[in-house]
Amino acid sequence: MTAVKILVIGYMHSRDDKRVFRTVRALSKRWKVIYQYRTKESESGFEERGIEYIPLKCENTGSVLRKLSERRIFDEKICHLVEREDYDVLYLHHFPATKPLKPFLITKKQGKKIIYDIHEYHPQNFLNVLPRPLSDLKEFFMWRIFKKQLELSDLCIFVSEETRDEIVAKTGLAPSKTFVVPNYASLKIEPDSGRKRKEIIMVGKTQRNLTYEKKLIKALIEKGFSFRVIGMESKVFSDVPHTYTSFLPYEKMMEEISKGMFSLVSYSTIGREDYKNDLYALPHKFYDSIAAGTPVVVKKSFVSMARLVKELEIGVVIDPSNTEDSLRKIEDACQRYERILENIKKHQNLFVWDERKEEEFLKKIAEVIE
Repeated sequence: MTAVKILVIGYMHSRDDKRVFRTVRALSKRWKVIYQYRTKESESGFEERGIEYIPLKCENTGSVLRKLSERRIFDEKICHLVEREDYDVLYLHHFPATKPLKPFLITKKQGKKIIYDIHEYHPQNFLNVLPRPLSDLKEFFMWRIFKKQLELSDLCIFVSEETRDEIVAKTGLAPSKTFVVPNYASLKIEPDSGRKRKEIIMVGKTQRNLTYEKKLIKALIEKGFSFRVIGMESKVFSDVPHTYTSFLPYEKMMEEISKGMFSLVSYSTIGREDYKNDLYALPHKFYDSIAAGTPVVVKKSFVSMARLVKELEIGVVIDPSNTEDSLRKIEDACQRYERILENIKKHQNLFVWDERKEEEFLKKIAEVIE
């Protein structure tokens, strides 16, 4: 019997992207995996531990026209790979921006299966910098494309239940064709109040539009907290006293998070209050914070995160625009801090990728293959 081959399209994700590479490693435990990922420099392909690596270069720099021209060439290479490569299942972590349906159509024409891992709420996320009314027109057409992508897929994997449920309701996608895989952490550190600093942490790339968050952080500093940014320095906080920790290996990053008293997860990616990629997000920084044993302070409009924080009592839900009320809620959380840490310890395993979650994932993939 010929071994099943799965072609994983990472598209613009780097080789070690956390979500994508976790997929690759898990799939390679049962099947042959061919893995395409993006590089900024020219690299040669290679094979290691049952995984065939196919790097494709795309610098994605320069003017808008240069980026568009390069992306078209890159997308053609992706489609050519999908058309010519020997595989049984196509696993897409994204789609070619200039040819959003072509890989789906090629694969179905060849009688192969498609698994679509949907990282974002694509109708809004695709070309999200367009101003209104252009963005509304884009969303109208993108919904039609997205619905067709879903119809052509044999399994659709979502990051949150809220995203899955809304898309099912909007498109008529059969719930049996869906599966939810959040952005789990890779390890856990049990909470320990003895190693905590009176510190507010913000993890990862800092966003713009943080006017309210900065006001709250300044108020917390006046109350004796310090503020630390982990991951990427930003001019956004040039007027806020803070310490900066540059990019760290994952284990060291988790160690730093574990020392903080709270992790602040509040931002506005594009400045729109109805942006579903924010509202329904369950980002790595959220799961990593709980897995590192640190309570989270989340924006109340973040539906998916706020639900988990309230249900499990693992942090604080705030309205950043109301500094006084947010400050009061955080100070109240300090008074019941030990109880919050106990809740985190109790529920931590829900936020960490483990053998059981991997087995459930592989079982779902096997159902598609069979």
